[in-house]
Amino acid sequence: MENKKDSRPIKYKIVIADDHALVRGGLELVVKMAVPNAEIFQANSFDETINVLNSNFSIDLVLLDLMMPGMWHDSIQSITTQFPDVPIVIVSVKEDFDSIHNSISLGASGFIPKTSAPEVTISAIQLVLAGGVYIPPHVLKSQTNPIQDDEKLDGYDSVKRLSKRQKEVLGHISLGRSNQEIADELGLTIPTIKMHVSAIFKKLNVKNRTEAVSIYSNLDKFSDLL
Repeated sequence: MENKKDSRPIKYKIVIADDHALVRGGLELVVKMAVPNAEIFQANSFDETINVLNSNFSIDLVLLDLMMPGMWHDSIQSITTQFPDVPIVIVSVKEDFDSIHNSISLGASGFIPKTSAPEVTISAIQLVLAGGVYIPPHVLKSQTNPIQDDEKLDGYDSVKRLSKRQKEVLGHISLGRSNQEIADELGLTIPTIKMHVSAIFKKLNVKNRTEAVSIYSNLDKFSDLL
């Protein structure tokens, strides 16, 4: 007998951490458009963010400002180390390649520039809550130093070692799709997708989706060989 899914909506717990009350209020409105039944917690410093996380079980998402009091270069990693199951999305006035790349490399699950339109922010929040990673579209094209041909060849060799299914999964990752969306598209289970993603990271010698997509996106000249 087939089990029916619980139709009750999930109540997400989301922390908005920013030292400007006006920004927190604006983000709260956007969050409630993205997740109407969300329970919102606010923090105005790094220390207060940690206190909120320590005081509440099952926080589902932290929207974190890079510039608020108490933040330092290891703050993101500090949170991901203490609370490994809580995804962090950076919301910042910064939108340069280095800031975004460093944030993702330190463990953030997304980066939303404060110049982003509300609908972009809504989609990014929904994507991360579904298990995906949100990276602004301009990031991979904003590198000032183009990757050399020998580096592209190394990347090509790495991608060439992937199985046909792993290349399919990597293609979907490059489109910003979550594990759930990839599973639905390919007719596979989420654990299977996670297994493929882990294998992709290992074969490409990368730590996260950003690095995997960076390799994949810089192989245009070899696309006919993949």
